[in-house]
Amino acid sequence: MFSKYLKKKKEIVKKLIADLGEKYEFASILATDVKGMVYAVDKSSTVIRPSSVSECGFVLRVNTNGLIYEYSFSELTEKNIDEVKKGIEELINKKASSKKVDVTLNKEEEIKKDFVRKSKGKKYSDNEIIDKLKELRDYGFSLDERVLNCQVSFESIEYNKMYISKNKELTQFYTYDNPRCYCLVKDGDNIKYAYDGFGGNNPDEEFVLLKDSIKETVNLAIELLGATMPTPGKYTIITDPSITGLIAHEAFGHGVEMDMFVKDRAKSQEYKNKEVASSLVTMHDGASATFSSASYFFDDEGVLAQDTVIIDKGILIGGLCDSVSAGILKYHPTGNGRRESFKRKVYTRMTNTFFDKNKDKLEGMIASTEYGYYICATNNGMEDPKNWGIQCTALYGREIVNGKFTGKIVSPVVMSGYVIDLLESIEAVSNTKKIIGSGGCGKGYKEWVRVSDGGASIKATVKIG
Repeated sequence: MFSKYLKKKKEIVKKLIADLGEKYEFASILATDVKGMVYAVDKSSTVIRPSSVSECGFVLRVNTNGLIYEYSFSELTEKNIDEVKKGIEELINKKASSKKVDVTLNKEEEIKKDFVRKSKGKKYSDNEIIDKLKELRDYGFSLDERVLNCQVSFESIEYNKMYISKNKELTQFYTYDNPRCYCLVKDGDNIKYAYDGFGGNNPDEEFVLLKDSIKETVNLAIELLGATMPTPGKYTIITDPSITGLIAHEAFGHGVEMDMFVKDRAKSQEYKNKEVASSLVTMHDGASATFSSASYFFDDEGVLAQDTVIIDKGILIGGLCDSVSAGILKYHPTGNGRRESFKRKVYTRMTNTFFDKNKDKLEGMIASTEYGYYICATNNGMEDPKNWGIQCTALYGREIVNGKFTGKIVSPVVMSGYVIDLLESIEAVSNTKKIIGSGGCGKGYKEWVRVSDGGASIKATVKIG
């Protein structure tokens, strides 16, 4: 159920907003109470710790004289409400050291609503979770004598957020879990690893799926003992959903975060309504676009979750925008205004980013490949939104010759190139899709938030090595 702590704070938050509304053009408060725990076991250790996303506090936003001011604090009571008012006033009166950019926030619709998405299945105690994980760890070790270590973890998060302004009064409560496994194997001096992770909000199902995941991960790690490095060159590739998601996230996700438009750091702003990909490609982002780790009901600026179509049949038609950037660009906020915590600034951030499915069958895509690789298991990636360079790293690839797998596996696989070349080379998109929500994303090198990505398998041409 929704946070008792935030419930108790609602009236004093409303009082503060009413007081500030008499003095300033706009005022809002985001109040957060996020509780998360991480449980992990491996060969020699057992860990129970708070999740990195855990937080509790408030951030006040004021819009006056064409400027946005924000002031964060950890507690709000009758005793310190005047101190909070004084803090934001001192901030407003302080001489700005940066260039002024006039911002008029879009007028908020009037809405009052409480959103709830409860966890399904049994609620497990700390000891029960640890016992489950130890049982799964032991299962991993039992699969092969070459298993050097098997780490199994389970992260459980409860999100409580409240947004209040003159026109809006919103609360949201939802849960999400991230089960993960990591396996290390050794054969002589040869050591390899494999990993997996997924998400959901039903622990009963997740523990069952985690056992299957551990078996697949151990088998993959053992198979990787025989992997070789790929020969550098240009290849036909088919991607599993995790690599499709990595490409979507890196190739175009960051490039259409429109706070980059404000700073003139994204080439995509020049390509609105122009072809940027194969006509087979349709790309989405949005907290309401699917159910995964970034599926909230409203963002950290009180904007309701949306499903934004970024690329429609190869044409770039939209971008992602927070409220402040929308005010500068005369655009509309898309529900992508997100903070690492109440202590941090809002940025335009991706949520659930994916390529939609099309008509091709994966089996046919493989059968039509004369020579190439089936690329699997996201590792990491990066892009240059200004110049459209991209680099994506996968854990492994399976060799395809004359439409069949040869049994040869290569690892790791580093793909690079020019974004448009990659997206326009897509010649097939599968008729199934999968969204994977087990990771996070930084803005540059910081400002981490939870995201998911994925989609259909794609067949394309890319440089490897």
